[in-house]
Amino acid sequence: MKRFLLLVAVVALCLPLVAADTPKRPRIVAVAFVRFHVSDLEKSRQFYEQTFLLGDHHNDCVGPQSVCFRWSPLQKLELTGDGAVPESGLLEEIGFATEDVDAMQRYLAAHGVKTSEITKAWDGQRRFSMQDSERHNIAFVSPPLPGSYVGWPHQISEEMIHAGFVVHDRAAEDKFYKDILGFHVYWHGGMKEGEDNWVDMQVPDGTDWIEYMLKVPDNATHKQLGVMNHIALGVPDIQAAKEQLIKNGWKGTEEPKIGRDGKWQLNLYDPDETRVELMEFKPTKEPCCSPYTGPHPGPPQ
Repeated sequence: MKRFLLLVAVVALCLPLVAADTPKRPRIVAVAFVRFHVSDLEKSRQFYEQTFLLGDHHNDCVGPQSVCFRWSPLQKLELTGDGAVPESGLLEEIGFATEDVDAMQRYLAAHGVKTSEITKAWDGQRRFSMQDSERHNIAFVSPPLPGSYVGWPHQISEEMIHAGFVVHDRAAEDKFYKDILGFHVYWHGGMKEGEDNWVDMQVPDGTDWIEYMLKVPDNATHKQLGVMNHIALGVPDIQAAKEQLIKNGWKGTEEPKIGRDGKWQLNLYDPDETRVELMEFKPTKEPCCSPYTGPHPGPPQ
């Protein structure tokens, strides 16, 4: 009996030490960047610059053949024309902003996730990368350096609110994004009631999200992948955004519509048929399929 009580006492003393040694996940606050492969760098640069009135672009930001635009101090779009086109489409990498890159790397290592070494990016931000359960390239980056961004006053949008990509095994992806990283379902739904074609997974400490694009065939065409692997830009008024796009020279034929999630949206396509979705920050009607379970992006109202 004494030996048993002694053993219980030793275990009790050791438990706090084990908990203290377990790394705590640092905050994940936003989608920091998305990188697309493009077939014609100059043509794509002109599209994004002129259509969205984006400034602060930098040549040679990722490699010898690349261009970068900033939506805001925290978020940027990277375009690269070098290297082979990824098998999963033109989406090359998604980055997330975290308050502590070193702590995030330690946290992932403690959960068995292999990552690259921490490096310093072209704009001074520290970062490392890895692959998720379906081999999407994922990165974590530190906060931007003070004074590293000066926006243009007439940008169509100053916030990239989500990035979507093809997912074949939701359960496997949930083990990474939900169980390890702490993302949670913001909304989910489909073309028909009772089925999910889209699952919006919101970052744990912000309002941005990633969107699982489900039920995409293995033999999806280039155009289908361009629709699925996309980014979405937040706007307060979709009709006003459309009028500004037309003034900027946009010649698309799609009209704004209310999606199944209850939000106004408008789809544009870049020269490589990658979809750029404009979306109002908040819904104007009840969404189908499921309620929202997290805060909406955009300025407080």
